[in-house]
Amino acid sequence: MTTRFARVTDGTTTRHGVVTVVVCLALATVVAAMSSLNVALTDIARSTHATQTQLEWIIDAYSLVFASLLLPAGALGDQFGRRRALIGGLAIFGIGSAIAMTAGSPTELIALRCVLGLGAAFVMPATLSTITATFPPAQRTKAVSIWAGVAGASAILGVLCTGALLEFFSWRSAFALNVVLAVIALIAALRFVPESVGDKVSRFDVGGALLSVAGLVVLVYSIIEAPEVGWVATRTWVGIACGLAILAVFVVWELRHSAPLLDPRVFTHRALAAGSFSIFVQFFAFFGFIFVVLQYLQLVRGDSALIAALSMLPMAATLMPFARSAPIIVDRVGARATCVAGLVLIAAGLVVLAQLDTDSSYWLLLSGLLPLGAGMGWAMTPATSSITGALPDAQQGVASALNDLSREVGGALGIAVIGSILTSTYRNHLELPVRVPPAVGDMARDSFALASHMGGQVATAADTAFTTGLHNAFLTGAVAAAVAALVVAVLLGRKTIAERTAPTAGLDESSSTLGTR
Repeated sequence: MTTRFARVTDGTTTRHGVVTVVVCLALATVVAAMSSLNVALTDIARSTHATQTQLEWIIDAYSLVFASLLLPAGALGDQFGRRRALIGGLAIFGIGSAIAMTAGSPTELIALRCVLGLGAAFVMPATLSTITATFPPAQRTKAVSIWAGVAGASAILGVLCTGALLEFFSWRSAFALNVVLAVIALIAALRFVPESVGDKVSRFDVGGALLSVAGLVVLVYSIIEAPEVGWVATRTWVGIACGLAILAVFVVWELRHSAPLLDPRVFTHRALAAGSFSIFVQFFAFFGFIFVVLQYLQLVRGDSALIAALSMLPMAATLMPFARSAPIIVDRVGARATCVAGLVLIAAGLVVLAQLDTDSSYWLLLSGLLPLGAGMGWAMTPATSSITGALPDAQQGVASALNDLSREVGGALGIAVIGSILTSTYRNHLELPVRVPPAVGDMARDSFALASHMGGQVATAADTAFTTGLHNAFLTGAVAAAVAALVVAVLLGRKTIAERTAPTAGLDESSSTLGTR
């Protein structure tokens, strides 16, 4: 059997350790931006007079553009060079962040977060595909495990860094941090990252790109808006139906295209299907958890932004070593057992965290954070390897984008679904004193943050209703993780695991099934 590698187009001898550090820095830069503003929303609202809906879009606009452009951005990196995609994406991200520091209105911030999402869509798939396409097999698995650990821990570290900056500066410092990280990563990429492109590059699938972007924008937009307009609203279901219809047209288009952006038949590879679904559910639960728990820490417990961020640090500290140990565990017990064990730990951690109430100690929070971080570490690495190992080296940009797409869509959906459950439960269980004026009661139901700041019996009732919503929200995430564990256990059977020891050879023999980029 011969192993193919993507063509490296410059003469630089790849220093794999340095390249791993550089691409992980770039990855951390764009991942941290997804969560870092969650701890700055109070400051942003005070400064820009943003409404609750506008605050949600300041957070979610980034994920929407990020998710919808990942597949075409990954394919463009395969065609024109992954190093070029990485450098261009970092430049867009850094410039957008610099301009965001001058924004004075919510509309400007939302638009600029979209620009950041555009840059991130080129950066993220380029980081993973650089590893999988240029590293030899002996070093690839270790590098992917580091990449997976950074991908999970950076969201927490972004919250921590922003929380620390807010102790001394305004919300604009979060974007200043983006600029600094983007500049460092850009300089390092120019110096150390080798260029690579796919071996067999065909004409870019413009039709497939447009359909995938349109379908995902409509679908993710409808999901994000669902907590605001209601899950049973006609607008929500019409939007979801339209998004799914466009994606169905995308599937038909790709099946008939001679050089598809992503041939849907790749999902007949059980390892890829299992890996994609596992990543999707992991980040469905993870980003939904982050969205809820930071509100709990700051508004129910009364923690500052920095203390709330520090409270999350044990999760990141657990995630990284477990991600590093995942390849060793896979060698001993197999990918299926490792991934399933990770998903079970995620579910167990969320069940523990669902017990939080208004007077819970930090030890209860800690006892849920540790298995949650460990589970993310163990589940991510084999899932990511299953996706990248299922496609040939010429399609590693698309494989990376598919991994990232599963993550970003899962995260956006997690925030929408888990956030919707939290909001609806909070409103249904908020029992205010009879003497509270109706107008004040309506404001308290519309905004937990506002109710919390009212103090007195209103704040007490709001805290109780919020923790009831937290209970239901976290149990939803736990059920999703448990279901994913069952699905992965079925899909990653013994035959599938054996096939992944030599995925490239099998795919080379049937490249027409996968499409060639």
